[in-house]
Amino acid sequence: MPEAKVGIIGGSGLYNMEGMAEVEKVKVSTPFGEPSGAIILGNLERVRVAFLPRHGEGHRIGPSELPAKANIYALKSLGVERIISVSAVGSLKEEIEPLDVVIPDQLIDATKGRASTFFTDGIVGHVSLAEPFCPVLSQLSFEASTKVGAKVHKGGTYLVMEGPQFSTKAESQLYRSWGADIIAMTALPEAKLAREAEICYAIIALVTDYDCWHPSCESVTTEMILINLRKGIDTVKSILKLLLPSIPQKRDCACASALEYAIATEAKYIPEKKRKELGLLIGKYLGKEEDVS
Repeated sequence: MPEAKVGIIGGSGLYNMEGMAEVEKVKVSTPFGEPSGAIILGNLERVRVAFLPRHGEGHRIGPSELPAKANIYALKSLGVERIISVSAVGSLKEEIEPLDVVIPDQLIDATKGRASTFFTDGIVGHVSLAEPFCPVLSQLSFEASTKVGAKVHKGGTYLVMEGPQFSTKAESQLYRSWGADIIAMTALPEAKLAREAEICYAIIALVTDYDCWHPSCESVTTEMILINLRKGIDTVKSILKLLLPSIPQKRDCACASALEYAIATEAKYIPEKKRKELGLLIGKYLGKEEDVS
């Protein structure tokens, strides 16, 4: 099986990465169905990466329909230890302007009914999510953003709404009152599932609009998002190219051992089906590598 230790999940506007060498397209099947599409493996800035367009080829999968479990599991099966997620977001703060970059450090989950855990049907796991983004990968993302000259905000709370409709003005004002800084539809359940898979996860968020709260700006539209994405996506690609070589080989963050004390179910009670299904994630904590075939 081909391998890459770094994964890039491309959001709206980022459907491919120019400049990749030794490219191969890999179709990965998982116990949780098919991922959003084939995963593109290649060398970018001499780093082997696995690139997955979140919404599929042609942007045909909506935020509520994303196969997040399959996406994270597929990247894990390729050896990915770190995921850099690219996200188009709206701003909920005056000082965070369109075309700015935000490296968020917190999340608020306002989604409804999305499957957000691998631990179901006979096995219970409780991972820590106090810091939902990897602090090491986030810091490196901030430094790379600064070096390319982007106006970048370090830290901030990302409000994840359900969609696919944009906010009402009342909702937008409510989220502002909660202290949220940016808003979009895709960081969850990705961040939760990445933590359960012991994968470092960070977001490079490109601001495209002011949602609908701003009294002197137009309310967000798809056209507005796409126009600003076209303006800002080259900046994001430059950040990625500078970021990748700076990522250290060894991980010393808590993400790498998130499951060590998180599995509440005694091993003898875990159903055999779940042992096989989650062997890629939990095998090392059951005293042996589980058969995931």
